Amino acid sequence: MQGIKGKTVLITGASSGIGEATARLLAKKGARVVLGARRTERLKAISEAIRREGGEAEFRALDVTSLEEMEAFAKFTLKSNGRIDVIVNNAGVMPLSQLEEVKVDEWNRMIDVNIRGVLHGIAATLPIMKRQGSGQIINLSSIGGHHVHPTAAVYSATKFAVIAISEGLRLENDKIRVTVISPGVTESELADSISAESARKAMKQFRRVAISSDAVGRAIAYAIEQPDDVDVSEIIVRPTTSPY
Repeated sequence: MQGIKGKTVLITGASSGIGEATARLLAKKGARVVLGARRTERLKAISEAIRREGGEAEFRALDVTSLEEMEAFAKFTLKSNGRIDVIVNNAGVMPLSQLEEVKVDEWNRMIDVNIRGVLHGIAATLPIMKRQGSGQIINLSSIGGHHVHPTAAVYSATKFAVIAISEGLRLENDKIRVTVISPGVTESELADSISAESARKAMKQFRRVAISSDAVGRAIAYAIEQPDDVDVSEIIVRPTTSPY
């Protein structure tokens, strides 16, 4: 199945930002999107808006740190759509701080969401895609997965991990397409999770040149719509005016 039309696409972290923008764009292009996140009231509103515009959308509450919830998300999709063509592992958090602040709970939260969440998405969908003989796993890394900056050591570590996991998955499979999307500074709610005052101020300044979430959604769409024998391994998408 080439292109986007008719494909069933799971999207985690779909209640805002990149996840929401991607869901709306793919639905317009004819995909059946299944949205997952913790904020079900947001998912309901987004799904209803997509359906009003003629698209197909469903949603389910999802905490990506729970393997059981991720597996239930995949089973829900299989029951309603019969197959899973793409999963976009988009859910992420970014509570930046200097290591000397020793915000261990925030470090653990980033590890749980940004790394385990991606692994759970793979665990829940890869066996299904292997049985189908096709599928695509798209993992959201970050420009932080290529460069490390002060306050971003742990965040960058999780995003470096996403790239390593994705490359290993690609090398192990010849029928499953694997794509990493690495956004630069982007309009989203990620910065809302920053508790360190200095890091929050720096991010506000950094985001003066942010690209829209739609730009990242278009990069995801590009990777999906390629012919089945073309695997777009990685896309870095960032503001023209930003060096990072």
